Amino acid sequence: MAILKVINPATGVLLHQYETMSREEVIAIIDDTASAQQCWERSCWRERKSLMHQLAALLRQEKVACTRIIAEEMGKPVTQAQAEIEKCAVLCEYYAESAEGQLQPELIDAGRVKSYRCYEPLGVILGIMPWNFPFWQVLRFAVPNIMGANAVLLKHAPNSTGAAFMLEKLFVNAGFPKHLFRSLVIDVDLVSTVIEHVDVAGVTLTGSDRAGRAVGVQAAQALKKVVLELGGSDPYLILADADLDLAAEQCVMSRLNNTGQVCIAAKRIIAVDAIYDEFVGKVIECVKTYHCADPMKASTKMGPLARLDLLEQLDQQVQRSVAAGVTCILGGKRAEGEGYYYEPTILVDVKKGTPAYDEELFGPVVSILSAQDETAAINIANDTPFGLGAAIFTRDIKRGEKIARDKIKAGTCAVNTLVASDPRLPFGGIKQSGFGRELAAEGLHEFMNIKTVIID
Repeated sequence: MAILKVINPATGVLLHQYETMSREEVIAIIDDTASAQQCWERSCWRERKSLMHQLAALLRQEKVACTRIIAEEMGKPVTQAQAEIEKCAVLCEYYAESAEGQLQPELIDAGRVKSYRCYEPLGVILGIMPWNFPFWQVLRFAVPNIMGANAVLLKHAPNSTGAAFMLEKLFVNAGFPKHLFRSLVIDVDLVSTVIEHVDVAGVTLTGSDRAGRAVGVQAAQALKKVVLELGGSDPYLILADADLDLAAEQCVMSRLNNTGQVCIAAKRIIAVDAIYDEFVGKVIECVKTYHCADPMKASTKMGPLARLDLLEQLDQQVQRSVAAGVTCILGGKRAEGEGYYYEPTILVDVKKGTPAYDEELFGPVVSILSAQDETAAINIANDTPFGLGAAIFTRDIKRGEKIARDKIKAGTCAVNTLVASDPRLPFGGIKQSGFGRELAAEGLHEFMNIKTVIID
Protein backbone atom coordinates (compact mmCIF):
# COMPACT_ATOMS: atom_id res chain seq x y z
CA MET A 1 0.00 0.00 0.00
CA ALA A 2 1.12 3.51 -0.82
CA ILE A 3 0.65 6.63 1.28
CA LEU A 4 -1.19 9.65 -0.11
CA LYS A 5 -0.03 12.92 1.42
CA VAL A 6 -2.28 15.97 1.43
CA ILE A 7 -0.35 19.24 1.70
CA ASN A 8 -1.96 22.56 2.65
CA PRO A 9 -1.04 24.70 -0.40
CA ALA A 10 -1.26 27.93 1.59
CA THR A 11 1.49 26.83 3.98
CA GLY A 12 3.23 23.84 2.41
CA VAL A 13 2.56 21.90 5.64
CA LEU A 14 1.34 18.29 5.69
CA LEU A 15 -2.38 18.08 6.49
CA HIS A 16 -3.18 14.38 6.36
CA GLN A 17 -1.86 11.02 5.19
CA TYR A 18 -4.03 8.23 3.80
CA GLU A 19 -3.22 4.62 3.04
CA THR A 20 -4.35 3.51 -0.38
CA MET A 21 -6.74 0.58 -0.60
CA SER A 22 -5.68 -2.89 -1.68
CA ARG A 23 -7.16 -4.62 -4.70
CA GLU A 24 -9.12 -6.90 -2.37
CA GLU A 25 -10.60 -3.95 -0.48
CA VAL A 26 -11.60 -2.30 -3.75
CA ILE A 27 -13.32 -5.43 -5.06
CA ALA A 28 -15.24 -5.76 -1.79
CA ILE A 29 -16.42 -2.15 -2.05
CA ILE A 30 -17.56 -2.67 -5.64
CA ASP A 31 -19.51 -5.76 -4.57
CA ASP A 32 -21.18 -3.83 -1.75
CA THR A 33 -22.01 -0.93 -4.06
CA ALA A 34 -23.51 -3.24 -6.68
CA SER A 35 -25.72 -4.82 -4.02
CA ALA A 36 -26.80 -1.40 -2.77
CA GLN A 37 -27.68 -0.36 -6.33
CA GLN A 38 -29.90 -3.39 -6.86
CA CYS A 39 -31.90 -2.46 -3.77
CA TRP A 40 -31.92 1.25 -4.61
CA GLU A 41 -33.32 0.53 -8.07
CA ARG A 42 -36.54 -0.58 -6.36
CA SER A 43 -36.89 2.67 -4.40
CA CYS A 44 -39.83 4.96 -5.13
CA TRP A 45 -39.62 8.54 -6.33
CA ARG A 46 -40.94 9.87 -3.03
CA GLU A 47 -38.01 8.31 -1.17
CA ARG A 48 -35.42 9.53 -3.66
CA LYS A 49 -36.78 13.07 -3.59
CA SER A 50 -36.94 13.17 0.20
CA LEU A 51 -33.37 11.95 0.65
CA MET A 52 -31.99 14.30 -1.99
CA HIS A 53 -33.66 17.27 -0.31
CA GLN A 54 -32.13 16.06 2.97
CA LEU A 55 -28.70 16.00 1.31
CA ALA A 56 -29.22 19.60 0.19
CA ALA A 57 -30.12 20.57 3.76
CA LEU A 58 -27.07 18.77 5.16
CA LEU A 59 -24.76 20.53 2.72
CA ARG A 60 -26.01 23.85 4.04
CA GLN A 61 -25.80 22.71 7.66
CA GLU A 62 -22.23 21.48 7.17
CA LYS A 63 -21.16 24.42 4.99
CA VAL A 64 -18.50 25.60 7.44
CA ALA A 65 -16.90 22.15 7.70
CA CYS A 66 -17.05 21.58 3.95
CA THR A 67 -15.63 25.02 3.25
CA ARG A 68 -12.70 24.42 5.59
CA ILE A 69 -11.88 21.13 3.86
CA ILE A 70 -11.86 22.83 0.45
CA ALA A 71 -9.74 25.76 1.62
CA GLU A 72 -7.21 23.60 3.46
CA GLU A 73 -6.87 20.85 0.85
CA MET A 74 -6.70 22.88 -2.36
CA GLY A 75 -6.50 26.53 -1.30
CA LYS A 76 -9.79 27.94 -2.55
CA PRO A 77 -10.77 31.19 -0.77
CA VAL A 78 -13.51 30.47 1.77
CA THR A 79 -16.06 32.80 0.19
CA GLN A 80 -15.70 30.95 -3.11
CA ALA A 81 -15.81 27.60 -1.30
CA GLN A 82 -19.06 28.65 0.40
CA ALA A 83 -20.52 29.50 -3.00
CA GLU A 84 -19.49 26.06 -4.27
CA ILE A 85 -21.34 24.32 -1.43
CA GLU A 86 -24.46 26.42 -1.96
CA LYS A 87 -24.39 25.56 -5.67
CA CYS A 88 -24.20 21.88 -4.71
CA ALA A 89 -27.30 22.25 -2.54
CA VAL A 90 -29.17 23.92 -5.40
CA LEU A 91 -28.10 21.05 -7.67
CA CYS A 92 -29.58 18.51 -5.25
CA GLU A 93 -32.85 20.43 -5.11
CA TYR A 94 -33.00 20.73 -8.89
CA TYR A 95 -32.73 16.99 -9.50
CA ALA A 96 -34.96 16.15 -6.54
CA GLU A 97 -37.73 18.06 -8.29
CA SER A 98 -36.94 17.43 -11.98
CA ALA A 99 -35.54 13.88 -12.28
CA GLU A 100 -38.88 12.08 -12.14
CA GLY A 101 -40.26 14.11 -15.03
CA GLN A 102 -37.04 13.75 -17.03
CA LEU A 103 -37.20 9.95 -16.75
CA GLN A 104 -40.84 9.42 -17.64
CA PRO A 105 -41.58 7.02 -20.53
CA GLU A 106 -42.30 8.82 -23.80
CA LEU A 107 -44.87 7.51 -26.28
CA ILE A 108 -43.73 7.47 -29.92
CA ASP A 109 -46.07 6.96 -32.86
CA ALA A 110 -44.31 4.29 -34.92
CA GLY A 111 -47.36 2.66 -36.52
CA ARG A 112 -47.61 0.02 -33.79
CA VAL A 113 -50.24 -0.72 -31.19
CA LYS A 114 -47.91 0.97 -28.75
CA SER A 115 -44.27 2.03 -28.81
CA TYR A 116 -42.29 4.13 -26.40
CA ARG A 117 -38.90 4.80 -24.90
CA CYS A 118 -38.22 4.40 -21.22
CA TYR A 119 -35.22 4.75 -18.95
CA GLU A 120 -33.57 2.26 -16.64
CA PRO A 121 -30.32 2.54 -14.66
CA LEU A 122 -27.12 0.97 -15.95
CA GLY A 123 -25.79 0.08 -12.49
CA VAL A 124 -22.56 1.22 -10.83
CA ILE A 125 -20.86 4.30 -12.31
CA LEU A 126 -17.24 5.24 -11.60
CA GLY A 127 -16.42 8.94 -11.37
CA ILE A 128 -12.79 10.09 -11.60
CA MET A 129 -12.88 13.64 -10.36
CA PRO A 130 -10.47 16.60 -10.01
CA TRP A 131 -9.56 18.79 -7.08
CA ASN A 132 -10.48 22.25 -8.41
CA PHE A 133 -14.17 22.02 -7.46
CA PRO A 134 -13.93 19.07 -5.07
CA PHE A 135 -17.62 18.99 -4.10
CA TRP A 136 -19.32 20.43 -7.18
CA GLN A 137 -17.53 18.27 -9.75
CA VAL A 138 -18.43 15.13 -7.81
CA LEU A 139 -22.04 15.97 -7.09
CA ARG A 140 -22.88 17.12 -10.59
CA PHE A 141 -22.30 13.56 -11.79
CA ALA A 142 -23.31 11.71 -8.61
CA VAL A 143 -26.64 13.41 -7.89
CA PRO A 144 -28.34 12.72 -11.24
CA ASN A 145 -27.01 9.18 -11.32
CA ILE A 146 -28.33 8.40 -7.86
CA MET A 147 -31.68 9.99 -8.68
CA GLY A 148 -31.75 7.70 -11.73
CA ALA A 149 -31.13 4.67 -9.45
CA ASN A 150 -27.50 4.13 -10.34
CA ALA A 151 -24.83 3.78 -7.65
CA VAL A 152 -21.60 5.76 -7.54
CA LEU A 153 -17.94 4.97 -6.96
CA LEU A 154 -15.68 7.99 -6.56
CA LYS A 155 -11.98 8.07 -7.32
CA HIS A 156 -11.15 11.60 -6.22
CA ALA A 157 -7.92 13.52 -6.74
CA PRO A 158 -5.43 12.54 -4.01
CA ASN A 159 -5.31 16.07 -2.59
CA SER A 160 -9.11 16.02 -2.19
CA THR A 161 -9.32 12.80 -0.19
CA GLY A 162 -10.81 14.60 2.80
CA ALA A 163 -13.53 16.02 0.56
CA ALA A 164 -14.21 12.52 -0.79
CA PHE A 165 -14.79 11.08 2.67
CA MET A 166 -16.90 14.07 3.68
CA LEU A 167 -19.14 13.49 0.67
CA GLU A 168 -19.50 9.81 1.54
CA LYS A 169 -20.46 10.78 5.09
CA LEU A 170 -23.03 13.30 3.87
CA PHE A 171 -24.79 10.72 1.69
CA VAL A 172 -25.01 8.29 4.60
CA ASN A 173 -26.19 10.95 7.05
CA ALA A 174 -28.84 12.07 4.57
CA GLY A 175 -30.30 8.56 4.76
CA PHE A 176 -29.10 7.01 1.50
CA PRO A 177 -28.14 3.30 1.62
CA LYS A 178 -24.71 2.85 3.17
CA HIS A 179 -22.83 1.64 0.09
CA LEU A 180 -24.68 3.59 -2.59
CA PHE A 181 -21.93 6.22 -2.72
CA ARG A 182 -18.40 5.03 -1.93
CA SER A 183 -14.99 6.65 -2.16
CA LEU A 184 -12.00 4.70 -3.42
CA VAL A 185 -8.56 5.76 -2.19
CA ILE A 186 -6.51 4.13 -4.92
CA ASP A 187 -3.48 4.66 -7.12
CA VAL A 188 -4.00 5.08 -10.85
CA ASP A 189 -2.81 1.52 -11.48
CA LEU A 190 -6.02 0.19 -9.89
CA VAL A 191 -8.35 2.34 -12.01
CA SER A 192 -8.34 -0.19 -14.83
CA THR A 193 -9.33 -2.91 -12.35
CA VAL A 194 -12.39 -0.89 -11.38
CA ILE A 195 -13.34 -0.07 -14.97
CA GLU A 196 -13.02 -3.72 -16.02
CA HIS A 197 -15.13 -5.03 -13.14
CA VAL A 198 -18.29 -6.70 -14.40
CA ASP A 199 -20.50 -4.65 -12.06
CA VAL A 200 -19.14 -1.28 -13.19
CA ALA A 201 -21.29 -0.11 -16.10
CA GLY A 202 -19.71 3.21 -16.99
CA VAL A 203 -17.09 5.79 -16.16
CA THR A 204 -17.01 9.57 -16.20
CA LEU A 205 -13.87 11.66 -15.87
CA THR A 206 -13.21 15.35 -15.43
CA GLY A 207 -9.54 16.16 -15.90
CA SER A 208 -6.76 16.68 -18.40
CA ASP A 209 -6.88 15.51 -22.01
CA ARG A 210 -4.01 13.14 -21.21
CA ALA A 211 -5.99 11.51 -18.40
CA GLY A 212 -9.06 11.43 -20.62
CA ARG A 213 -7.23 9.53 -23.34
CA ALA A 214 -5.95 6.96 -20.85
CA VAL A 215 -9.36 6.37 -19.28
CA GLY A 216 -11.04 6.43 -22.69
CA VAL A 217 -8.79 3.62 -23.89
CA GLN A 218 -9.47 1.55 -20.76
CA ALA A 219 -13.22 2.08 -21.07
CA ALA A 220 -13.15 1.19 -24.77
CA GLN A 221 -11.24 -2.01 -24.10
CA ALA A 222 -13.85 -2.98 -21.51
CA LEU A 223 -16.74 -1.75 -23.72
CA LYS A 224 -17.99 0.58 -21.00
CA LYS A 225 -19.90 3.83 -21.54
CA VAL A 226 -17.69 6.86 -20.89
CA VAL A 227 -18.19 10.62 -20.50
CA LEU A 228 -15.15 12.92 -20.62
CA GLU A 229 -15.00 16.57 -19.54
CA LEU A 230 -11.45 17.64 -20.31
CA GLY A 231 -9.40 20.80 -20.61
CA GLY A 232 -10.25 24.05 -22.29
CA SER A 233 -8.65 27.10 -23.85
CA ASP A 234 -11.77 29.22 -23.85
CA PRO A 235 -11.75 32.26 -26.15
CA TYR A 236 -13.46 35.46 -25.04
CA LEU A 237 -14.06 37.82 -27.99
CA ILE A 238 -14.16 41.56 -27.31
CA LEU A 239 -15.71 43.28 -30.32
CA ALA A 240 -15.42 46.95 -31.27
CA ASP A 241 -18.83 47.89 -29.86
CA ALA A 242 -18.44 46.01 -26.57
CA ASP A 243 -19.07 47.56 -23.16
CA LEU A 244 -15.40 47.52 -22.21
CA ASP A 245 -15.96 47.97 -18.48
CA LEU A 246 -18.29 44.97 -18.43
CA ALA A 247 -16.00 42.93 -20.68
CA ALA A 248 -12.91 43.60 -18.57
CA GLU A 249 -14.74 42.83 -15.33
CA GLN A 250 -16.21 39.57 -16.64
CA CYS A 251 -12.99 38.40 -18.29
CA VAL A 252 -10.90 39.00 -15.18
CA MET A 253 -13.52 37.48 -12.90
CA SER A 254 -13.66 34.40 -15.13
CA ARG A 255 -9.89 34.11 -15.39
CA LEU A 256 -8.95 34.67 -11.74
CA ASN A 257 -11.81 32.85 -10.04
CA ASN A 258 -10.43 29.92 -8.04
CA THR A 259 -6.94 31.32 -8.70
CA GLY A 260 -7.37 30.60 -12.40
CA GLN A 261 -7.89 26.88 -11.85
CA VAL A 262 -11.11 26.59 -13.83
CA CYS A 263 -11.65 24.59 -17.02
CA ILE A 264 -14.08 27.16 -18.45
CA ALA A 265 -12.03 30.25 -17.54
CA ALA A 266 -11.28 33.00 -20.08
CA LYS A 267 -7.95 31.61 -21.20
CA ARG A 268 -7.54 33.45 -24.52
CA ILE A 269 -9.02 36.95 -24.49
CA ILE A 270 -9.21 38.24 -28.07
CA ALA A 271 -9.75 41.98 -28.48
CA VAL A 272 -10.14 43.64 -31.87
CA ASP A 273 -7.55 46.30 -32.74
CA ALA A 274 -10.01 49.21 -32.57
CA ILE A 275 -10.42 48.89 -28.80
CA TYR A 276 -7.38 46.78 -27.87
CA ASP A 277 -5.34 49.39 -25.97
CA GLU A 278 -8.32 50.78 -24.07
CA PHE A 279 -9.47 47.29 -23.14
CA VAL A 280 -6.02 46.26 -21.90
CA GLY A 281 -5.96 49.34 -19.67
CA LYS A 282 -9.27 48.35 -18.09
CA VAL A 283 -8.08 44.77 -17.57
CA ILE A 284 -5.00 46.06 -15.75
CA GLU A 285 -7.23 48.07 -13.39
CA CYS A 286 -9.34 44.99 -12.63
CA VAL A 287 -6.41 42.63 -12.11
CA LYS A 288 -4.74 45.04 -9.69
CA THR A 289 -7.64 44.48 -7.27
CA TYR A 290 -6.53 40.84 -6.85
CA HIS A 291 -3.81 39.91 -4.36
CA CYS A 292 -2.47 36.61 -3.05
CA ALA A 293 -3.73 36.02 0.48
CA ASP A 294 -4.73 33.44 3.08
CA PRO A 295 -7.68 31.44 1.68
CA MET A 296 -9.18 31.18 5.18
CA LYS A 297 -9.82 34.94 5.31
CA ALA A 298 -13.21 36.15 4.09
CA SER A 299 -11.63 39.11 2.29
CA THR A 300 -9.35 36.95 0.12
CA LYS A 301 -10.08 36.92 -3.62
CA MET A 302 -7.13 34.79 -4.71
CA GLY A 303 -5.46 31.92 -2.87
CA PRO A 304 -2.56 29.61 -3.73
CA LEU A 305 -2.36 27.09 -6.52
CA ALA A 306 -3.37 23.63 -5.39
CA ARG A 307 0.02 21.90 -5.62
CA LEU A 308 3.70 22.76 -5.98
CA ASP A 309 4.05 20.91 -9.30
CA LEU A 310 1.17 22.95 -10.74
CA LEU A 311 2.85 26.16 -9.61
CA GLU A 312 6.12 25.14 -11.23
CA GLN A 313 4.42 24.08 -14.46
CA LEU A 314 2.54 27.37 -14.73
CA ASP A 315 5.69 29.42 -14.14
CA GLN A 316 7.52 27.46 -16.84
CA GLN A 317 4.69 28.10 -19.30
CA VAL A 318 4.79 31.83 -18.56
CA GLN A 319 8.57 32.00 -18.87
CA ARG A 320 8.56 30.05 -22.15
CA SER A 321 5.86 32.37 -23.49
CA VAL A 322 7.91 35.45 -22.61
CA ALA A 323 11.01 33.90 -24.17
CA ALA A 324 8.98 33.37 -27.36
CA GLY A 325 8.02 37.05 -27.62
CA VAL A 326 4.99 37.45 -25.36
CA THR A 327 5.07 40.57 -23.15
CA CYS A 328 4.38 40.28 -19.43
CA ILE A 329 3.02 43.60 -18.14
CA LEU A 330 2.04 42.48 -14.64
CA GLY A 331 3.13 39.68 -12.30
CA GLY A 332 4.76 36.77 -14.05
CA LYS A 333 6.44 35.11 -11.11
CA ARG A 334 5.93 33.14 -7.93
CA ALA A 335 4.86 35.27 -5.00
CA GLU A 336 7.29 35.65 -2.12
CA GLY A 337 6.76 33.77 1.14
CA GLU A 338 5.42 30.36 2.05
CA GLY A 339 2.79 28.48 0.12
CA TYR A 340 2.17 27.88 -3.57
CA TYR A 341 1.18 31.40 -4.57
CA TYR A 342 1.60 32.90 -8.03
CA GLU A 343 1.19 36.59 -8.69
CA PRO A 344 -1.82 37.65 -10.78
CA THR A 345 -0.32 37.99 -14.23
CA ILE A 346 -1.16 39.71 -17.52
CA LEU A 347 0.38 38.63 -20.82
CA VAL A 348 -0.10 40.67 -23.99
CA ASP A 349 1.12 40.30 -27.58
CA VAL A 350 0.19 36.63 -27.28
CA LYS A 351 0.79 34.79 -30.55
CA LYS A 352 0.30 31.32 -31.98
CA GLY A 353 3.29 29.10 -31.26
CA THR A 354 3.62 30.19 -27.62
CA PRO A 355 2.38 28.26 -24.56
CA ALA A 356 -0.02 31.09 -23.71
CA TYR A 357 -1.78 30.45 -27.04
CA ASP A 358 -1.30 26.74 -27.66
CA GLU A 359 -1.56 25.25 -24.16
CA GLU A 360 -3.98 25.42 -21.27
CA LEU A 361 -2.54 27.67 -18.55
CA PHE A 362 -4.17 26.54 -15.31
CA GLY A 363 -3.57 29.49 -13.04
CA PRO A 364 -3.99 33.26 -12.57
CA VAL A 365 -2.66 34.33 -15.97
CA VAL A 366 -4.68 36.70 -18.16
CA SER A 367 -3.62 36.21 -21.79
CA ILE A 368 -4.73 38.92 -24.24
CA LEU A 369 -4.52 38.59 -28.02
CA SER A 370 -5.21 41.17 -30.72
CA ALA A 371 -7.28 40.60 -33.85
CA GLN A 372 -7.67 42.90 -36.84
CA ASP A 373 -11.45 42.63 -36.87
CA GLU A 374 -14.41 40.45 -35.95
CA THR A 375 -13.72 37.85 -38.64
CA ALA A 376 -10.11 37.50 -37.53
CA ALA A 377 -11.21 37.21 -33.90
CA ILE A 378 -13.59 34.36 -34.76
CA ASN A 379 -10.86 32.56 -36.69
CA ILE A 380 -8.46 32.87 -33.74
CA ALA A 381 -11.16 31.69 -31.35
CA ASN A 382 -11.66 28.48 -33.34
CA ASP A 383 -7.93 27.92 -33.87
CA THR A 384 -7.59 25.49 -30.98
CA PRO A 385 -7.85 21.75 -30.40
CA PHE A 386 -10.18 22.49 -27.47
CA GLY A 387 -13.89 23.28 -27.52
CA LEU A 388 -15.28 23.70 -24.02
CA GLY A 389 -16.58 27.26 -23.66
CA ALA A 390 -16.46 30.71 -25.24
CA ALA A 391 -17.90 34.20 -24.78
CA ILE A 392 -18.61 37.20 -27.00
CA PHE A 393 -18.91 40.79 -25.82
CA THR A 394 -20.87 43.20 -28.02
CA ARG A 395 -23.69 45.70 -27.62
CA ASP A 396 -25.39 44.14 -30.66
CA ILE A 397 -27.14 41.25 -28.93
CA LYS A 398 -28.48 39.69 -32.13
CA ARG A 399 -25.04 39.69 -33.73
CA GLY A 400 -23.52 38.27 -30.58
CA GLU A 401 -26.10 35.48 -30.50
CA LYS A 402 -25.48 34.65 -34.17
CA ILE A 403 -21.73 34.40 -33.55
CA ALA A 404 -22.30 32.25 -30.46
CA ARG A 405 -24.79 29.96 -32.17
CA ASP A 406 -23.32 29.66 -35.68
CA LYS A 407 -19.64 30.58 -35.72
CA ILE A 408 -17.88 29.51 -32.50
CA LYS A 409 -17.04 25.82 -32.08
CA ALA A 410 -17.57 25.06 -28.39
CA GLY A 411 -19.92 23.26 -26.03
CA THR A 412 -21.12 26.47 -24.35
CA CYS A 413 -21.13 30.00 -25.78
CA ALA A 414 -22.13 33.04 -23.73
CA VAL A 415 -22.89 36.60 -24.79
CA ASN A 416 -21.96 39.51 -22.51
CA THR A 417 -21.31 37.27 -19.51
CA LEU A 418 -18.78 34.73 -18.37
CA VAL A 419 -19.27 31.03 -19.02
CA ALA A 420 -20.61 29.15 -15.99
CA SER A 421 -22.25 25.79 -15.42
CA ASP A 422 -25.88 25.66 -14.29
CA PRO A 423 -27.84 22.57 -13.15
CA ARG A 424 -30.63 23.46 -15.60
CA LEU A 425 -28.37 23.59 -18.68
CA PRO A 426 -26.38 20.79 -20.36
CA PHE A 427 -22.61 21.15 -19.98
CA GLY A 428 -19.73 19.60 -21.90
CA GLY A 429 -17.25 20.07 -24.70
CA ILE A 430 -16.26 19.03 -28.19
CA LYS A 431 -12.95 18.21 -29.88
CA GLN A 432 -10.23 17.55 -27.30
CA SER A 433 -12.40 18.99 -24.53
CA GLY A 434 -14.23 15.67 -24.41
CA PHE A 435 -17.65 14.28 -25.17
CA GLY A 436 -20.93 13.58 -23.43
CA ARG A 437 -22.89 15.98 -21.27
CA GLU A 438 -23.42 16.66 -17.59
CA LEU A 439 -26.30 18.48 -15.88
CA ALA A 440 -29.89 19.06 -17.03
CA ALA A 441 -31.84 16.17 -18.54
CA GLU A 442 -28.92 15.31 -20.84
CA GLY A 443 -26.65 14.64 -17.87
CA LEU A 444 -29.29 12.48 -16.23
CA HIS A 445 -29.72 10.39 -19.39
CA GLU A 446 -26.00 9.74 -20.03
CA PHE A 447 -25.84 6.62 -17.85
CA MET A 448 -29.35 5.35 -18.38
CA ASN A 449 -30.38 2.54 -20.70
CA ILE A 450 -32.72 4.30 -23.11
CA LYS A 451 -34.90 1.31 -23.83
CA THR A 452 -37.32 1.02 -26.75
CA VAL A 453 -40.50 -0.98 -26.10
CA ILE A 454 -42.67 -2.10 -29.04
CA ILE A 455 -46.11 -3.71 -28.69
CA ASP A 456 -48.02 -5.06 -31.68
